[in-house]
Formats: sequence, structure tokens, C-alpha cells
Amino acid sequence: MTNVCGNVNVVTNPTSFLRKDAIMKYSMKRQFAFIFITLITGTILMCLILNSTLLGTYYLDKKQNALVSAYYSINEASNAGDIISEEYDIELKKICEKYNIQVLVADGESEAIKYSMNDPRNVLKQLFDHIFLGVDEEGLLLNTANYKMQVVRDLKTQTEYIEMWGILDNGYLFMLRSALEGIRESVSISNHFLAYVGSVAVLVSVLLVIWLSNRVTKPILELAKISERMKELDFEAKYTGNDKTEIAILGNNINELSEALEETISELRTANNELLKDIERKDQVDEKRREFLSNVSHELKTPIALIQGYAEGLKEGISEDPESRAFYCDVIVDEASKMNALVKKLLTLNQLEAGNEIVNMERFDVTALVKNYIASADILIRQKEISVRMDDYEPVYVWGDEFRVEEVFMNYFTNAINYAGDEKIIDVKIRRIDSRVRVSVFNTGNPIPQESVGHLWDKFYKVDKSRTREYGGSGIGLSIVKAIMESMNREYGVINYDNGVEFWFQLDMA
Repeated sequence: MTNVCGNVNVVTNPTSFLRKDAIMKYSMKRQFAFIFITLITGTILMCLILNSTLLGTYYLDKKQNALVSAYYSINEASNAGDIISEEYDIELKKICEKYNIQVLVADGESEAIKYSMNDPRNVLKQLFDHIFLGVDEEGLLLNTANYKMQVVRDLKTQTEYIEMWGILDNGYLFMLRSALEGIRESVSISNHFLAYVGSVAVLVSVLLVIWLSNRVTKPILELAKISERMKELDFEAKYTGNDKTEIAILGNNINELSEALEETISELRTANNELLKDIERKDQVDEKRREFLSNVSHELKTPIALIQGYAEGLKEGISEDPESRAFYCDVIVDEASKMNALVKKLLTLNQLEAGNEIVNMERFDVTALVKNYIASADILIRQKEISVRMDDYEPVYVWGDEFRVEEVFMNYFTNAINYAGDEKIIDVKIRRIDSRVRVSVFNTGNPIPQESVGHLWDKFYKVDKSRTREYGGSGIGLSIVKAIMESMNREYGVINYDNGVEFWFQLDMA
């Protein structure tokens, strides 16, 4: 909002600050960051929990499968008689190294045939104890006709093993075992590594989410600012993104919407402005119509009253002498003539203002027109004892409607005769001003009051109403001058002097 001094006063809206706070609180950027960081952190925590609780069981299950596979390999080699071959030694070594398995194979006489253990005698004794003395079957992981499997703890080293023992198809005794400490160490290493990787992943994810959220929300915030300015009827802001995403499509649609709204609002404002002008013109027309009716009624009231009064006097025979009756009749005729002249002038003015009169622009001698009119008004000039002064001008040719120009000069000259004052002098001049010709009529007398100068051209306006009534003026003559000169698009005016008044009009020189 701008004050009269030109300073800009910014009106702050508290709701806009609340809206901005709400946008910051519930912004998509924050929501994106919260969702993605929570998802990544939760995933890593879940992996740690699952790793800690299930990896050991899963590893133990895989180790059981490895022991079973090793059993079938050894059993197949013993049935084929290859168990003591050098080639199988290499194959068995690969199995042991791959699955971290220790092997012991013995015949029925307690002789170790194949082994990969540091203390085969002690392990062989443990194997015979398992087979011939038995174990608690409730602690077994697997219990079949050919082999059994369980987790045991070495009493000396306090190391846990998963052991598998039994009898091969050819009668050999076997024991397979693998240390479980590697499983727990692997789980611990895996958890530590996952924690480190997870921390780095969370940090990278935070940076990536911030970058992605800025990339995604920046055009959305731009669209929000554009819509905010559109709400304030500011259509200069335009979306400038050039990508092919849905946001770009939305931005282009908002640009088209902004242009359409701006055009529509412009049309509405234009239509509203025209409507206001029409309403103003209608009010002016109504006011002029009321004023016109009031003025016409006022102008006709006096002559009608005089005609009615003198006619009634003649009818009632108030005066019987012929001379009085003739006076009464003269008054009636004079007032009727004034009414007739007024009506004719009103008709002429109405046609001029309505534009129904055709303006015939022709070339004529304005000097001859002025001289001829002054000559035709000689009787009136002598009756009023007026002294008319005019130089002997050469012919001056101009463009205009000759009939209308003569009517303008007639109104000026008639006014000059009626207001010539005590000196009774009228001065007519024809002057050239550049490419124009100015015709002026000056009369001695009192100057026009300054407050009345602007109303001289209004219909029925009279500076001195009592004086105007004396010579039968209606206050329409200068209105006709205005309408004629404006119909020809030419200038006219009045100039006040200390000893009189000058009316003038201008025409294009031919």
C-alpha cells in the first residue's frame, strides 16, 4: 500500500508467518529426510539384531550340512576302497580346509587310518566312549542309524565343538568335528563390520537425502512462491525449470494459468472501467436531462404566463380601447416569438450534440462572411446606437461549414450588441496565427466574473439573468457555438479585459 507521500507501507499479515512456520515444520524436505534416515537406520539396526540372534544358528546349520557332506564323501571312498589312496588324501584335505573340519577314521582294532587331529589317540578314545558307552540322546543335534551329532565342550581347553561320529558302511569308525569358536568370532566380526558400514551408510544417506530432498523440494517451493504471488495478483513470476518431470509439467501449467488469469483480470478491469464510465455518463446524462427540463420549464414559464395573462385580459375585455388591445396582442406575439426562437435553438443544439447534422467542410472567404453579416445587422446596430469598428481586410479563405460559421459569428455579434455597455463599441478583427485564422468580436462593457467564465458554454447559463431577460436571451447561444466548433474540431474561447470582453474562434487557412 502506497501513501500520498510515495512511501511504501508494508502491511504484515500474521497468518502468513504462521503459514510459513507450518510449512517449515511440515516441509516435504524434513519429511523426506526423516523417512529415509529412519528407514536406513532401522534397516541397519534390524540387520544387527538378526545377525546377533540368527547368524549363529544359521552358521551351525550350515556346519551340520558340511559335516554330513563330508560323511557321505568319506563313506563313498571307504566303500570304493579309495580311503587309503594318496588321491583321496588330497580330496579329504580340501574338504577339511573348506569347512574347517577335523577328521578321524579308525578300523575295528582301534587303529587310526585317516586323521587330521593333533591328538588322535585321545580323540580315538573319545570316539570309542561315544559308540560303546553311549551319550545323552536329548542333547543330540542329529541321531540316525549310521551317525550321531552333538555340541560338546573340551574339558581341557574349554573349547566347544560340533562333533559327528558313527560307523561307515564297511565297518570303520569315524569322527568329524569343527570348532564353534569361529562361528562366534565370525558373528562378532560381522556385527562390528556391519556397525561400521551402517554408520558410514547412515552418514552418506543423510547427505544424499539432503541433496535429493533439496532437488525435489526446490521446484515445489518455487511453485509455492509463484502461487503465493498469484494470490496477490502478481503474475510476473514464472516457473523456469526445463526438466521433463511431473513438477515441470505442473510448473508449465501454472505459467499458462497465470497468463490466462492475467489476461482475464485485465479484461475484467477493462470491462469494469468501461462500466464505471457508462454509469458516470448515465449519471451525467440524467443530471443534464433533469437540468435541461428544469431550465426549459423556467424559460417557458414566463412567456407562457404572459401569454396566458394578456389573452385572458383580452377575453374578459379589461381594456376596451383599440390601443390597449393592440398592446396586449403585441405582447402575446412577442412572447410567442421568443418561445418559437427558443424551441428552434433547442432543436438545433440537440441535433448538433447528437451528431445528426452533417458538417460540410468547404472553402470560403471568411472576410466576406463577416462583412455581409454586419451589413445585414445594420438596422439593429443603429437602433442600439452601436459603433462597429473593423479594418478593411483583404479576402481570407478558410475551411469550414460556412452556414455554421455564420451562426457562430451571429451569436458572438448579438451578445456584443446586447452587452456593449455605455461606450457601445464593438471591435471585429480577423488575424492570421500560423496556419490558422482567428475571428474575434470585442465589445466594451463590464468583464465577465471569473467564476462564470467556465460556465459560459453550458446550456441555459446566464451571467446576468435580469439583463438577459430584457433582450430575450435564452442562454443557449454559446452552447450552440460550442457544439458547432467541436463538430468541426476547431478552437474557440473568451478573453476578459478591463474595459470589455472578447469572444473568438479559429479556422484552418485554405
